[in-house]
Amino acid sequence: MITDNVSNDLVEKWLKGWSLSRKLPLPVKYKSGFKVEVGEEQQKTRYVFSTITHDFIELSKQINEPWIYLKVCASSHEVRKQIPEKWIIQPPGYMMCCFGPMKNPEINLCEGYWLEYEKYHSTTVCKIIAENGEQASTGRIVLVDGVAVYDRIITEEKHRRKGLASFLMQELEKTASAQGISNSFLVATEQGKALYESKGWKLYSPYTSIVIPGI
Repeated sequence: MITDNVSNDLVEKWLKGWSLSRKLPLPVKYKSGFKVEVGEEQQKTRYVFSTITHDFIELSKQINEPWIYLKVCASSHEVRKQIPEKWIIQPPGYMMCCFGPMKNPEINLCEGYWLEYEKYHSTTVCKIIAENGEQASTGRIVLVDGVAVYDRIITEEKHRRKGLASFLMQELEKTASAQGISNSFLVATEQGKALYESKGWKLYSPYTSIVIPGI
């Protein structure tokens, strides 16, 4: 399923979850989109839009400062046609959704690893720790306004192909299920997209990011 009309309400919920996950200020409305002050050296601010609007296009013309990101639920092809050449399109992102239980039977954590939890704000962090004490895999889920937002699902290179990410997703889902929440969203990279699709997630919308990089 790919929707042609991503709602501002959904984008606001997802972005609120993303901000809570990363301990950032909550998004504020900016004209037809939203703004988050990220405060990092290579991502100062992000503006997020549910579709390519006049406001999005005007921002792309007005901004000349590096490391301010514009993000929109649209394909890179659509975006490229309407923005100045100074902007660099980033690797593709995919807004994905899962309504109801994920696919695949319950799996066990493979031998030599254990699970730890951390909680802050509305966020639950699951961490899979290896025998030597290093963090092998981690992921976050934020429950906000009736939606479960998954974020920063990462498995370190040498711990991949052991089912850790699948186990992690399973554990995160239990947090949402315990609160009766079954509408889930995330933005995936190209690499992560295949994992989520294997677990029953569907592509909801392409998600394109653009930035003027620093010198």
